[in-house]
Amino acid sequence: MAELSQPETLDQDLGLGGKLSERSRVRLVNHDGTFNVRRNDLSAFHPYNAYHTLLSLSIPRLLALMALGYVATNVVFAALYWLAGPDALSGATATPLARFEDSLFFSVQTLATIGYGRLVPNTRAANLLVAIEALVGLLGFAILSALLFARFTRPTAKINFSAHAVIAPYANGWALMFRLVNLRNTHLTDVRAVVSFSRWVEQGGRRHRRFDVLKLERESILFMPLHWVIVHPITATSPLHGFSSDTLAATDPEIVCLITADDETFAQTVHAKTSYDNADLVWGARFRDMYLADTDHVAIDLTRLHDFDRVDAPQTV
Repeated sequence: MAELSQPETLDQDLGLGGKLSERSRVRLVNHDGTFNVRRNDLSAFHPYNAYHTLLSLSIPRLLALMALGYVATNVVFAALYWLAGPDALSGATATPLARFEDSLFFSVQTLATIGYGRLVPNTRAANLLVAIEALVGLLGFAILSALLFARFTRPTAKINFSAHAVIAPYANGWALMFRLVNLRNTHLTDVRAVVSFSRWVEQGGRRHRRFDVLKLERESILFMPLHWVIVHPITATSPLHGFSSDTLAATDPEIVCLITADDETFAQTVHAKTSYDNADLVWGARFRDMYLADTDHVAIDLTRLHDFDRVDAPQTV
């Protein structure tokens, strides 16, 4: 196994570990690309995090949250109109339940600045509530419009990684391989990959995490209209050289990959990341071909991204 000096190792942890990561043996990056890190006890909707949380929500969840906020705001103001008394709204029904219903729909009309005219504020308290709700409505719709615009125009990469990384035959030896594909029809250019190999080692009677940036067969491609198989040849200088399936598993390995690309549609940089731990690593396998027979196009079958075939596994690599 190739070993690096301590300064070289620290330069290659990509900000994933250092001394702090040595206090926990959990994986650093989940397979879906999220970091397995808890920095503090602040909730997702703490003022520090709320805006980024809303931007990162899926579209259905964001719209559902907006609808919930809209309903809750109207219910609160309807309750205030109702508490203002039977004379607060001119034209409202006298019975308590029907008056609350009238208050609710009056709140909807006020918040959205509709105002049909059947219900009108009749007291100073009601007029004050109308003034406050009108301000809340104007500011609320402005914020929601800006949030939706930012959410829909924020460029993100929709890159899917293979479910497993494989130790596969390569040239006259073996290589670590995994592959990825762009699920969107947009074109990615200047696509670059950085792959880090993390594992636990014994050094000086102390167990600590070690990092190495793996040298790839190809670290970048100009375009990615098809899929990309990322290959790390396991040569004599590779940090993976000399491992067997059992000895590698004993080190709790984690392969972390960061993809950076330019999205032509937005002319901005997008990122994607994933990691493979020992459970995701298949020792002795080869990915199946994704290409389809097509006389008019170069075609690939995206459903084959995760498919592989077993081969005779090596004792060591």
